[in-house]
Amino acid sequence: MMQTEQSRRSDRAGDRRIDHIAIVGGGTAGWIAASVLARALPGSRCVITVIESPEIGTIGVGEATIPPIIDLLRFLDINHGDFVKHTQSTFKLGIKFTDWSRLGHSYWHPFGTFGSAINRRPFHHAWHKAKAAGFAPKFNDYSLCAALGDQGRFRFPDASAQGPVAGLRYALHFDAALVARYLRAYAERLGVTRLERTVSGATQREDGFIDELAFADGTRLAADLFVDCSGFRGILIEQTLKTGYIDWGDVLPCDRAVAIQTHLTGARPPYTAAFARAAGWRWRIPLQQRAGNGYVYASAHVSDTEALDDLMAAVGEKPLVDPRFLRFVTGRRRLFWKRNCVAVGLASGFIEPLESTSIHLALSGVYNLLEHFPDKSFDQSNIDAYNEELTTEIERIRDFIVLHYCLTQREDTPLWARCRAMRIPDSLSQRIETYRRTGRIRPKAGELFTDLSWFYIFEGMGVQPESYDPLMDIVKTDQLRDILAQFAQATAAALKSAPTHDSHFAERPKPLSVQAPEFTAR
Repeated sequence: MMQTEQSRRSDRAGDRRIDHIAIVGGGTAGWIAASVLARALPGSRCVITVIESPEIGTIGVGEATIPPIIDLLRFLDINHGDFVKHTQSTFKLGIKFTDWSRLGHSYWHPFGTFGSAINRRPFHHAWHKAKAAGFAPKFNDYSLCAALGDQGRFRFPDASAQGPVAGLRYALHFDAALVARYLRAYAERLGVTRLERTVSGATQREDGFIDELAFADGTRLAADLFVDCSGFRGILIEQTLKTGYIDWGDVLPCDRAVAIQTHLTGARPPYTAAFARAAGWRWRIPLQQRAGNGYVYASAHVSDTEALDDLMAAVGEKPLVDPRFLRFVTGRRRLFWKRNCVAVGLASGFIEPLESTSIHLALSGVYNLLEHFPDKSFDQSNIDAYNEELTTEIERIRDFIVLHYCLTQREDTPLWARCRAMRIPDSLSQRIETYRRTGRIRPKAGELFTDLSWFYIFEGMGVQPESYDPLMDIVKTDQLRDILAQFAQATAAALKSAPTHDSHFAERPKPLSVQAPEFTAR
Protein backbone atom coordinates (compact mmCIF):
# COMPACT_ATOMS: atom_id res chain seq x y z
CA MET A 1 0.00 0.00 0.00
CA MET A 2 1.39 3.37 -1.00
CA GLN A 3 2.19 5.77 1.87
CA THR A 4 0.24 9.04 1.78
CA GLU A 5 1.97 12.42 1.91
CA GLN A 6 0.40 13.05 5.30
CA SER A 7 1.80 9.83 6.76
CA ARG A 8 5.23 10.57 5.25
CA ARG A 9 5.19 13.98 6.96
CA SER A 10 4.18 12.28 10.19
CA ASP A 11 7.07 9.82 9.90
CA ARG A 12 9.52 12.62 9.28
CA ALA A 13 8.20 14.46 12.32
CA GLY A 14 8.51 11.27 14.35
CA ASP A 15 12.15 10.95 13.36
CA ARG A 16 12.81 14.29 15.02
CA ARG A 17 11.29 13.33 18.35
CA ILE A 18 13.52 13.08 21.41
CA ASP A 19 14.05 9.37 22.00
CA HIS A 20 16.44 9.43 24.95
CA ILE A 21 16.97 11.88 27.83
CA ALA A 22 20.05 11.43 30.01
CA ILE A 23 19.99 13.13 33.42
CA VAL A 24 23.46 13.52 34.89
CA GLY A 25 23.23 13.48 38.67
CA GLY A 26 20.63 12.20 41.09
CA GLY A 27 19.93 13.96 44.33
CA THR A 28 16.85 16.12 44.77
CA ALA A 29 17.18 17.99 41.47
CA GLY A 30 17.93 14.91 39.39
CA TRP A 31 15.05 12.86 40.70
CA ILE A 32 12.65 15.81 40.51
CA ALA A 33 13.60 16.16 36.84
CA ALA A 34 13.20 12.44 36.23
CA SER A 35 9.84 12.27 38.02
CA VAL A 36 8.33 15.30 36.28
CA LEU A 37 9.55 14.28 32.83
CA ALA A 38 8.39 10.69 33.26
CA ARG A 39 4.99 11.88 34.47
CA ALA A 40 4.64 14.34 31.58
CA LEU A 41 5.82 12.04 28.80
CA PRO A 42 3.83 8.80 29.18
CA GLY A 43 3.55 6.78 25.99
CA SER A 44 6.04 9.00 24.17
CA ARG A 45 8.58 6.18 23.78
CA CYS A 46 11.15 8.51 25.28
CA VAL A 47 13.69 6.67 27.42
CA ILE A 48 14.84 8.50 30.55
CA THR A 49 18.11 7.51 32.22
CA VAL A 50 19.49 8.96 35.45
CA ILE A 51 23.23 8.58 35.93
CA GLU A 52 24.01 8.72 39.64
CA SER A 53 27.53 8.52 40.99
CA PRO A 54 28.04 6.39 44.12
CA GLU A 55 30.84 8.75 45.15
CA ILE A 56 28.79 11.96 45.37
CA GLY A 57 26.17 12.56 48.04
CA THR A 58 23.27 14.98 48.21
CA ILE A 59 24.19 18.51 49.32
CA GLY A 60 21.23 18.48 51.69
CA VAL A 61 21.42 22.14 52.74
CA GLY A 62 17.94 23.05 51.57
CA GLU A 63 15.44 21.19 53.72
CA ALA A 64 12.80 23.92 53.57
CA THR A 65 10.47 24.58 50.65
CA ILE A 66 7.78 27.02 49.53
CA PRO A 67 4.12 26.28 48.62
CA PRO A 68 4.74 25.17 45.00
CA ILE A 69 6.09 21.91 46.47
CA ILE A 70 2.46 20.98 47.22
CA ASP A 71 1.60 21.65 43.59
CA LEU A 72 4.38 19.24 42.60
CA LEU A 73 2.83 16.45 44.67
CA ARG A 74 -0.50 17.10 42.95
CA PHE A 75 1.13 17.07 39.52
CA LEU A 76 2.85 13.78 40.25
CA ASP A 77 -0.35 12.40 41.84
CA ILE A 78 1.62 11.44 44.95
CA ASN A 79 -0.34 10.81 48.12
CA HIS A 80 0.33 13.74 50.44
CA GLY A 81 0.31 11.72 53.67
CA ASP A 82 2.55 9.02 52.23
CA PHE A 83 5.11 11.60 51.15
CA VAL A 84 5.08 13.34 54.54
CA LYS A 85 5.54 10.01 56.32
CA HIS A 86 8.45 8.78 54.23
CA THR A 87 10.38 12.04 54.08
CA GLN A 88 10.04 13.00 57.77
CA SER A 89 8.25 16.15 56.67
CA THR A 90 6.78 18.79 58.90
CA PHE A 91 4.62 21.71 57.84
CA LYS A 92 5.85 25.21 57.11
CA LEU A 93 3.67 28.34 57.32
CA GLY A 94 6.44 30.80 56.49
CA ILE A 95 9.75 32.16 57.76
CA LYS A 96 10.33 34.08 60.97
CA PHE A 97 13.27 36.50 60.81
CA THR A 98 15.09 37.66 63.94
CA ASP A 99 17.76 40.40 64.27
CA TRP A 100 17.68 41.37 60.59
CA SER A 101 16.46 44.94 60.81
CA ARG A 102 17.96 45.54 64.23
CA LEU A 103 19.02 43.43 67.18
CA GLY A 104 16.13 42.07 69.22
CA HIS A 105 13.54 42.61 66.46
CA SER A 106 11.57 39.84 64.71
CA TYR A 107 9.17 39.80 61.80
CA TRP A 108 7.28 37.32 59.63
CA HIS A 109 7.24 36.39 55.97
CA PRO A 110 4.17 34.15 56.17
CA PHE A 111 2.40 32.26 53.41
CA GLY A 112 -1.28 32.71 52.67
CA THR A 113 -3.43 35.80 52.60
CA PHE A 114 -3.06 39.01 54.60
CA GLY A 115 -6.45 40.48 55.36
CA SER A 116 -8.52 40.88 52.21
CA ALA A 117 -8.84 43.43 49.44
CA ILE A 118 -10.90 46.50 50.38
CA ASN A 119 -12.48 48.52 47.59
CA ARG A 120 -10.46 46.31 45.25
CA ARG A 121 -7.24 47.66 46.73
CA PRO A 122 -4.64 45.32 48.29
CA PHE A 123 -4.99 45.08 52.05
CA HIS A 124 -1.54 46.47 52.75
CA HIS A 125 -2.89 49.90 51.72
CA ALA A 126 -5.57 49.55 54.40
CA TRP A 127 -2.78 48.63 56.81
CA HIS A 128 -0.89 51.80 55.93
CA LYS A 129 -4.02 53.96 56.19
CA ALA A 130 -4.77 52.46 59.60
CA LYS A 131 -1.31 53.41 60.82
CA ALA A 132 -1.66 56.91 59.38
CA ALA A 133 -4.96 57.25 61.25
CA GLY A 134 -3.26 56.46 64.52
CA PHE A 135 -4.45 52.87 64.84
CA ALA A 136 -2.05 50.25 66.16
CA PRO A 137 -2.97 47.18 64.07
CA LYS A 138 -1.41 43.87 65.08
CA PHE A 139 0.17 41.95 62.20
CA ASN A 140 -1.00 38.51 63.38
CA ASP A 141 -4.64 39.65 63.42
CA TYR A 142 -4.59 39.64 59.63
CA SER A 143 -2.16 36.78 58.85
CA LEU A 144 -3.52 33.45 60.04
CA CYS A 145 -0.25 31.72 59.04
CA ALA A 146 1.80 34.01 61.28
CA ALA A 147 -0.71 33.67 64.13
CA LEU A 148 -0.68 29.88 63.87
CA GLY A 149 3.10 29.84 63.69
CA ASP A 150 3.59 31.91 66.84
CA GLN A 151 1.28 29.57 68.75
CA GLY A 152 2.78 26.36 67.33
CA ARG A 153 -0.48 25.41 65.63
CA PHE A 154 -1.27 24.12 62.15
CA ARG A 155 -4.36 23.48 60.08
CA PHE A 156 -4.86 22.70 56.42
CA PRO A 157 -6.50 25.14 54.01
CA ASP A 158 -10.23 24.73 53.41
CA ALA A 159 -11.38 26.25 50.14
CA SER A 160 -15.01 25.70 51.11
CA ALA A 161 -14.65 27.74 54.30
CA GLN A 162 -15.23 31.44 54.70
CA GLY A 163 -12.56 33.82 55.93
CA PRO A 164 -8.85 33.34 56.55
CA VAL A 165 -8.88 29.51 56.58
CA ALA A 166 -9.60 29.55 52.85
CA GLY A 167 -6.50 31.68 52.30
CA LEU A 168 -4.04 29.44 54.13
CA ARG A 169 -1.03 28.14 52.25
CA TYR A 170 1.79 25.96 53.47
CA ALA A 171 4.96 24.19 52.39
CA LEU A 172 7.11 21.41 53.81
CA HIS A 173 10.31 20.90 55.73
CA PHE A 174 11.89 17.58 54.80
CA ASP A 175 15.02 15.50 54.65
CA ALA A 176 16.47 16.10 51.17
CA ALA A 177 18.15 12.68 51.03
CA LEU A 178 14.87 10.93 51.82
CA VAL A 179 13.08 13.00 49.18
CA ALA A 180 15.63 11.94 46.57
CA ARG A 181 15.13 8.31 47.59
CA TYR A 182 11.35 8.66 47.47
CA LEU A 183 11.30 10.31 44.04
CA ARG A 184 13.79 7.76 42.73
CA ALA A 185 11.36 4.96 43.65
CA TYR A 186 8.52 6.93 42.06
CA ALA A 187 10.44 7.59 38.84
CA GLU A 188 11.61 3.99 38.54
CA ARG A 189 8.01 2.83 38.81
CA LEU A 190 7.29 5.01 35.77
CA GLY A 191 10.07 3.33 33.83
CA VAL A 192 13.06 5.59 34.48
CA THR A 193 16.36 3.71 34.41
CA ARG A 194 19.12 4.40 36.93
CA LEU A 195 22.78 3.83 36.11
CA GLU A 196 25.33 3.91 38.90
CA ARG A 197 28.29 5.39 37.09
CA THR A 198 30.79 8.21 37.50
CA VAL A 199 30.72 10.65 34.57
CA SER A 200 34.25 11.60 33.59
CA GLY A 201 33.32 13.83 30.65
CA ALA A 202 31.46 13.93 27.37
CA THR A 203 32.18 13.74 23.66
CA GLN A 204 30.86 16.35 21.25
CA ARG A 205 29.77 16.35 17.65
CA GLU A 206 31.33 18.65 15.08
CA ASP A 207 28.57 21.21 15.71
CA GLY A 208 29.39 21.28 19.42
CA PHE A 209 26.36 19.31 20.55
CA ILE A 210 26.96 16.64 23.18
CA ASP A 211 27.12 13.19 21.63
CA GLU A 212 27.91 10.73 24.41
CA LEU A 213 28.62 10.67 28.12
CA ALA A 214 31.96 9.11 29.02
CA PHE A 215 32.12 7.10 32.24
CA ALA A 216 35.09 6.40 34.48
CA ASP A 217 34.87 2.67 33.73
CA GLY A 218 35.42 3.31 30.01
CA THR A 219 31.81 2.84 28.89
CA ARG A 220 29.69 5.48 27.16
CA LEU A 221 26.06 6.48 26.79
CA ALA A 222 24.48 8.36 23.89
CA ALA A 223 21.31 10.46 24.23
CA ASP A 224 19.44 13.19 22.41
CA LEU A 225 18.80 15.59 25.31
CA PHE A 226 21.04 15.94 28.35
CA VAL A 227 19.89 17.40 31.67
CA ASP A 228 22.79 18.49 33.85
CA CYS A 229 21.95 17.99 37.54
CA SER A 230 25.58 17.52 38.57
CA GLY A 231 25.55 20.34 41.11
CA PHE A 232 28.04 23.18 41.33
CA ARG A 233 30.51 21.34 39.08
CA GLY A 234 28.27 21.61 36.04
CA ILE A 235 29.95 18.66 34.34
CA LEU A 236 28.14 19.24 31.05
CA ILE A 237 26.93 22.85 31.07
CA GLU A 238 30.29 24.24 32.21
CA GLN A 239 33.09 21.69 32.01
CA THR A 240 32.03 20.49 28.55
CA LEU A 241 30.13 23.40 26.98
CA LYS A 242 32.02 26.29 28.71
CA THR A 243 28.85 28.30 29.24
CA GLY A 244 30.26 30.78 31.75
CA TYR A 245 29.00 32.04 35.10
CA ILE A 246 27.74 35.40 36.39
CA ASP A 247 28.86 36.11 39.96
CA TRP A 248 26.45 38.02 42.25
CA GLY A 249 28.80 38.18 45.22
CA ASP A 250 28.79 41.98 45.08
CA VAL A 251 25.17 42.07 46.32
CA LEU A 252 24.94 38.70 48.08
CA PRO A 253 28.22 38.43 50.02
CA CYS A 254 27.65 35.11 51.80
CA ASP A 255 29.69 32.35 50.13
CA ARG A 256 29.92 29.57 52.73
CA ALA A 257 27.59 27.42 54.82
CA VAL A 258 27.99 24.85 57.55
CA ALA A 259 25.16 22.49 58.48
CA ILE A 260 24.60 20.24 61.49
CA GLN A 261 21.84 17.93 62.67
CA THR A 262 20.64 17.90 66.28
CA HIS A 263 18.01 16.19 68.40
CA LEU A 264 14.61 17.80 68.66
CA THR A 265 14.16 19.88 71.78
CA GLY A 266 10.69 21.07 72.61
CA ALA A 267 7.81 21.38 70.17
CA ARG A 268 8.31 21.53 66.42
CA PRO A 269 7.44 25.06 65.24
CA PRO A 270 5.58 25.14 61.90
CA TYR A 271 8.01 27.57 60.32
CA THR A 272 11.63 28.09 59.35
CA ALA A 273 13.59 30.29 61.74
CA ALA A 274 16.24 32.63 60.26
CA PHE A 275 18.47 34.41 62.80
CA ALA A 276 20.86 37.11 61.58
CA ARG A 277 24.40 36.67 62.94
CA ALA A 278 27.52 38.84 62.89
CA ALA A 279 28.75 37.50 59.53
CA GLY A 280 25.59 36.04 58.00
CA TRP A 281 22.56 34.17 59.30
CA ARG A 282 21.61 30.80 60.72
CA TRP A 283 18.60 28.59 60.12
CA ARG A 284 16.69 26.09 62.23
CA ILE A 285 14.32 23.64 60.57
CA PRO A 286 12.26 21.07 62.48
CA LEU A 287 11.80 17.61 60.97
CA GLN A 288 9.87 14.74 62.50
CA GLN A 289 12.91 13.05 64.03
CA ARG A 290 15.56 15.77 64.24
CA ALA A 291 16.32 19.41 63.68
CA GLY A 292 18.38 20.87 60.86
CA ASN A 293 20.65 23.79 61.71
CA GLY A 294 23.06 25.80 59.65
CA TYR A 295 25.01 29.01 59.29
CA VAL A 296 25.28 30.85 55.97
CA TYR A 297 28.19 33.27 56.19
CA ALA A 298 30.65 35.49 54.36
CA SER A 299 34.19 34.09 54.42
CA ALA A 300 35.54 37.64 54.15
CA HIS A 301 34.29 38.27 57.68
CA VAL A 302 34.58 34.95 59.52
CA SER A 303 36.64 31.76 59.18
CA ASP A 304 35.12 28.29 58.84
CA THR A 305 36.20 27.41 62.37
CA GLU A 306 34.74 30.59 63.81
CA ALA A 307 31.49 30.06 61.91
CA LEU A 308 31.13 26.53 63.29
CA ASP A 309 31.88 27.72 66.81
CA ASP A 310 29.27 30.47 66.46
CA LEU A 311 26.68 28.00 65.17
CA MET A 312 27.40 25.48 67.94
CA ALA A 313 27.15 28.18 70.62
CA ALA A 314 23.86 29.49 69.22
CA VAL A 315 22.30 26.03 68.88
CA GLY A 316 23.59 24.80 72.23
CA GLU A 317 23.15 21.14 71.33
CA LYS A 318 25.48 18.30 70.42
CA PRO A 319 25.45 17.43 66.69
CA LEU A 320 24.22 13.99 65.66
CA VAL A 321 26.73 13.78 62.79
CA ASP A 322 29.86 15.64 61.73
CA PRO A 323 29.31 19.18 60.43
CA ARG A 324 29.06 19.60 56.65
CA PHE A 325 30.75 22.58 55.04
CA LEU A 326 29.67 23.98 51.69
CA ARG A 327 31.34 26.56 49.47
CA PHE A 328 29.39 28.35 46.78
CA VAL A 329 29.38 31.34 44.47
CA THR A 330 26.00 33.02 44.32
CA GLY A 331 25.01 33.63 40.73
CA ARG A 332 23.85 31.88 37.57
CA ARG A 333 25.05 30.31 34.35
CA ARG A 334 25.13 32.71 31.42
CA LEU A 335 22.90 30.19 29.65
CA PHE A 336 20.71 27.61 31.32
CA TRP A 337 20.20 25.74 28.03
CA LYS A 338 23.00 25.45 25.51
CA ARG A 339 22.79 23.24 22.43
CA ASN A 340 21.27 19.95 23.65
CA CYS A 341 22.04 20.42 27.35
CA VAL A 342 19.78 21.97 30.01
CA ALA A 343 21.17 22.74 33.47
CA VAL A 344 18.80 22.19 36.40
CA GLY A 345 19.31 22.75 40.12
CA LEU A 346 22.72 23.79 41.43
CA ALA A 347 24.23 23.21 37.98
CA SER A 348 22.20 26.18 36.72
CA GLY A 349 23.12 28.58 39.51
CA PHE A 350 22.68 29.19 43.20
CA ILE A 351 20.92 31.71 45.40
CA GLU A 352 21.52 31.22 49.10
CA PRO A 353 18.70 29.36 50.90
CA LEU A 354 17.27 32.38 52.74
CA GLU A 355 13.84 32.09 51.09
CA SER A 356 14.01 28.36 50.30
CA THR A 357 14.06 28.86 46.53
CA SER A 358 16.57 26.21 45.41
CA ILE A 359 14.08 23.38 44.94
CA HIS A 360 11.58 25.75 43.35
CA LEU A 361 14.18 26.88 40.79
CA ALA A 362 14.88 23.24 39.92
CA LEU A 363 11.14 22.69 39.47
CA SER A 364 10.83 25.83 37.38
CA GLY A 365 13.65 24.67 35.14
CA VAL A 366 11.91 21.36 34.45
CA TYR A 367 8.43 22.85 34.05
CA ASN A 368 9.79 25.38 31.57
CA LEU A 369 11.59 22.59 29.74
CA LEU A 370 8.20 20.97 29.22
CA GLU A 371 6.83 24.29 27.93
CA HIS A 372 9.75 24.50 25.48
CA PHE A 373 10.26 20.79 24.90
CA PRO A 374 12.42 20.37 21.79
CA ASP A 375 12.71 17.92 18.97
CA LYS A 376 16.06 16.85 17.58
CA SER A 377 16.38 20.05 15.55
CA PHE A 378 16.80 22.02 18.82
CA ASP A 379 15.39 25.24 17.40
CA GLN A 380 17.51 28.12 18.67
CA SER A 381 14.61 30.54 19.05
CA ASN A 382 12.95 28.04 21.39
CA ILE A 383 16.17 27.72 23.42
CA ASP A 384 16.52 31.52 23.54
CA ALA A 385 12.97 31.86 24.87
CA TYR A 386 13.70 29.33 27.61
CA ASN A 387 16.88 31.12 28.66
CA GLU A 388 15.14 34.49 28.69
CA GLU A 389 12.33 33.25 30.94
CA LEU A 390 14.67 31.52 33.40
CA THR A 391 17.01 34.53 33.50
CA THR A 392 14.14 36.89 34.28
CA GLU A 393 12.86 34.63 37.04
CA ILE A 394 16.15 34.11 38.83
CA GLU A 395 17.12 37.79 38.63
CA ARG A 396 13.82 38.82 40.20
CA ILE A 397 14.38 36.27 42.97
CA ARG A 398 17.90 37.66 43.42
CA ASP A 399 16.47 41.14 43.94
CA PHE A 400 14.04 39.83 46.53
CA ILE A 401 16.82 38.13 48.50
CA VAL A 402 19.01 41.25 48.34
CA LEU A 403 16.09 43.21 49.80
CA HIS A 404 16.55 41.35 53.11
CA TYR A 405 20.12 42.63 53.37
CA CYS A 406 20.09 46.13 51.93
CA LEU A 407 17.26 47.43 54.14
CA THR A 408 19.04 46.61 57.39
CA GLN A 409 19.44 49.32 59.98
CA ARG A 410 22.39 47.47 61.52
CA GLU A 411 25.94 48.75 61.40
CA ASP A 412 27.30 46.78 64.36
CA THR A 413 29.48 44.42 62.27
CA PRO A 414 31.45 44.85 59.03
CA LEU A 415 29.06 42.59 57.07
CA TRP A 416 25.92 44.51 58.00
CA ALA A 417 27.61 47.87 57.49
CA ARG A 418 28.61 46.71 54.02
CA CYS A 419 25.09 45.49 53.23
CA ARG A 420 23.59 48.80 54.26
CA ALA A 421 25.96 50.75 52.03
CA MET A 422 26.27 48.44 49.01
CA ARG A 423 25.14 49.40 45.52
CA ILE A 424 22.10 47.37 44.53
CA PRO A 425 20.65 46.54 41.09
CA ASP A 426 18.69 49.36 39.46
CA SER A 427 15.67 47.06 39.17
CA LEU A 428 15.61 46.75 42.96
CA SER A 429 16.27 50.44 43.60
CA GLN A 430 13.22 51.36 41.55
CA ARG A 431 10.99 49.03 43.54
CA ILE A 432 12.23 50.37 46.85
CA GLU A 433 11.77 53.98 45.76
CA THR A 434 8.22 53.32 44.53
CA TYR A 435 7.29 51.68 47.83
CA ARG A 436 8.86 54.41 49.95
CA ARG A 437 6.88 57.10 48.15
CA THR A 438 3.53 55.45 47.44
CA GLY A 439 3.30 52.15 49.31
CA ARG A 440 2.73 50.48 45.96
CA ILE A 441 4.37 47.26 44.85
CA ARG A 442 4.31 46.43 41.18
CA PRO A 443 5.42 42.82 40.68
CA LYS A 444 5.66 41.63 37.10
CA ALA A 445 3.37 38.88 35.81
CA GLY A 446 4.60 35.41 36.70
CA GLU A 447 6.93 36.50 39.49
CA LEU A 448 7.45 33.95 42.25
CA PHE A 449 7.19 36.51 45.05
CA THR A 450 3.95 38.46 44.96
CA ASP A 451 3.22 41.97 46.20
CA LEU A 452 2.40 40.46 49.60
CA SER A 453 5.84 38.91 49.95
CA TRP A 454 7.49 42.22 49.10
CA PHE A 455 5.22 44.01 51.58
CA TYR A 456 6.17 41.58 54.36
CA ILE A 457 9.88 42.33 53.93
CA PHE A 458 9.40 46.09 53.57
CA GLU A 459 7.18 46.18 56.66
CA GLY A 460 9.37 43.81 58.65
CA MET A 461 12.51 45.78 57.88
CA GLY A 462 10.88 49.01 58.99
CA VAL A 463 10.23 50.80 55.69
CA GLN A 464 7.24 53.11 56.15
CA PRO A 465 5.87 54.60 52.92
CA GLU A 466 5.12 58.29 52.68
CA SER A 467 1.56 57.64 51.54
CA TYR A 468 -0.97 54.94 50.72
CA ASP A 469 -3.24 54.37 47.76
CA PRO A 470 -5.60 57.42 47.71
CA LEU A 471 -8.47 55.18 46.62
CA MET A 472 -8.45 53.82 50.17
CA ASP A 473 -9.91 57.16 51.30
CA ILE A 474 -13.23 56.06 49.86
CA VAL A 475 -13.38 53.90 52.98
CA LYS A 476 -14.13 56.12 55.96
CA THR A 477 -11.96 55.80 59.05
CA ASP A 478 -14.80 54.40 61.17
CA GLN A 479 -15.63 51.87 58.47
CA LEU A 480 -11.99 50.82 58.31
CA ARG A 481 -11.89 50.34 62.09
CA ASP A 482 -14.94 48.04 61.89
CA ILE A 483 -13.52 46.06 58.98
CA LEU A 484 -10.21 45.53 60.76
CA ALA A 485 -12.03 44.34 63.87
CA GLN A 486 -14.01 41.83 61.82
CA PHE A 487 -10.84 40.48 60.24
CA ALA A 488 -9.20 40.16 63.65
CA GLN A 489 -12.18 38.29 65.05
CA ALA A 490 -12.20 35.84 62.14
CA THR A 491 -8.49 35.18 62.54
CA ALA A 492 -8.87 34.63 66.29
CA ALA A 493 -11.69 32.12 65.75
CA ALA A 494 -9.70 30.16 63.16
CA LEU A 495 -6.66 30.18 65.42
CA LYS A 496 -8.57 28.97 68.48
CA SER A 497 -9.94 25.89 66.72
CA ALA A 498 -6.61 24.83 65.18
CA PRO A 499 -4.72 21.83 66.63
CA THR A 500 -1.06 21.99 67.58
CA HIS A 501 1.53 21.35 64.91
CA ASP A 502 2.99 18.48 66.92
CA SER A 503 -0.39 16.74 67.06
CA HIS A 504 0.04 15.91 63.37
CA PHE A 505 3.07 13.83 64.37
CA ALA A 506 1.84 12.42 67.68
CA GLU A 507 3.83 9.22 67.28
CA ARG A 508 7.45 9.61 66.38
CA PRO A 509 7.99 7.31 63.38
CA LYS A 510 10.43 4.46 63.49
CA PRO A 511 13.63 4.72 61.40
CA LEU A 512 12.68 4.46 57.76
CA SER A 513 13.23 1.31 55.75
CA VAL A 514 15.32 1.46 52.62
CA GLN A 515 12.50 -0.22 50.72
CA ALA A 516 10.59 1.80 48.16
CA PRO A 517 7.50 3.52 49.53
CA GLU A 518 4.02 2.65 48.39
CA PHE A 519 2.32 5.09 46.06
CA THR A 520 -1.41 5.37 46.51
CA ALA A 521 -4.01 7.44 44.74
CA ARG A 522 -4.89 10.76 46.30
